[in-house]
Amino acid sequence: MASTLDDWMRRREFILSVGSVAVVLTSAAHSQQSEKLPIVGFLVAGTQASHGAWVAAFAQRLSELGWTDGRNIKIEYRWAAGDVRQTTEFAAELVHQKVDVIVTSAYGVVAAKQATSTIPIVFAAYGDAVANGIVGSLARPGGNVTGLSIQPSELSSKRLELLREIIPNVGRVAALVNTNYSGVTQEMIGIRTASAKLNLEASILEVQTADGIEAAMAAVSGQTDALYVWSEPLTNANKSKIIKAATAAKIPTIFGFREFVDAGGLISYGPNFIDLFRRAAEFTDKILRGATPADMPIQQPVKFDLIINLKAAKALGLSISETILTRADEVIE
Repeated sequence: MASTLDDWMRRREFILSVGSVAVVLTSAAHSQQSEKLPIVGFLVAGTQASHGAWVAAFAQRLSELGWTDGRNIKIEYRWAAGDVRQTTEFAAELVHQKVDVIVTSAYGVVAAKQATSTIPIVFAAYGDAVANGIVGSLARPGGNVTGLSIQPSELSSKRLELLREIIPNVGRVAALVNTNYSGVTQEMIGIRTASAKLNLEASILEVQTADGIEAAMAAVSGQTDALYVWSEPLTNANKSKIIKAATAAKIPTIFGFREFVDAGGLISYGPNFIDLFRRAAEFTDKILRGATPADMPIQQPVKFDLIINLKAAKALGLSISETILTRADEVIE
C-alpha cells in the first residue's frame, strides 16, 4: 500500500513538473512571438502637422488589411521635418534596427535606397522614379524599391496653365524650389518649358533651408505676379510662413498639395496624397505577406484634386470665373 502511494506521489510530481515546464515554454514562446512582430519603419519626410493626415491614412488602410500596430505589427515612426541630414540619419537608424520594410516619400526614398539594398522600400509619393535612377522601369523596378511615382513636368505645366486661366494678365512667375531634393532637375525643366510655352517670364527662387525660405519670400515682394511653390517636405513644413509672406505682398499662389490651400493659399492642383498613402499601405501589406519589390510594378496617381480658396482670392482682389469654380474638386469659402 505504501509503495502504491509512493508511486502515485511520484507520478503526481512528474505531471506537475511537466506542466510547469510546459507553462514556461508556452510563456517563452509567447514572449518570443511578441518580440518577432514585423516592424514597419515609417520614415516621414515632413512633420506631424504637414504629413500627419497622410500617415494616419496609411495606418488606417494597413489596419483594414489586417495589420494593427501593437497587436500583430509594430510601426516605428521617424519625423524628418524636411531636413535632408535628419532624413539620412533616420534611414540609417531604421536599417540598423533591421525593420522588415521601410515606407517613405520624397527625399526619404533616396536616403533609404542609399542606406540599404536589401530591406524592401515602399514610397508613397516620389517624382520620376525612373529618371532619378530609383528603379529600372515602372513595369519591373528590379531592386528593393517600389511604390507610387509622380511625373512632375506634366503637373507643373498644368499648374501654370491654371494660373494663366485664373489670372489672365499674369506675366511674371516666381517658382520657389528646394534644390536639396533629388527630383529638382525635372521640376525646373518642367517649369521653364511650360513658362516658355505660355509666354511667361519665370524666375527660380532656390532654397535649401527654412531660413532660405524666409529670405526668398522677402526678396520676391513686388517682383512677380504669382508664386509657384514646388510642394515637397521642406516647403510643406514651412507653408505657414510662405503663405503669410505671400498674402502680405498680395501675391497669388499655386501649390501641389491641398494642405497649402487649407492653410490659406490660393490654389492647389495635384495628386490626392491621402489616396497615395493608402495605396502605399497595400504595397506594404503584400510585402509583409511575401511579395518582392522587384516584381511589383510602380503605380501612378489616379486621383487629382483642384482646390480653390475663395477667401484668399477675395483678399487678393481676384475674381475667379464660374467656369473654373465648377471644375474645382473643392472650393473653400
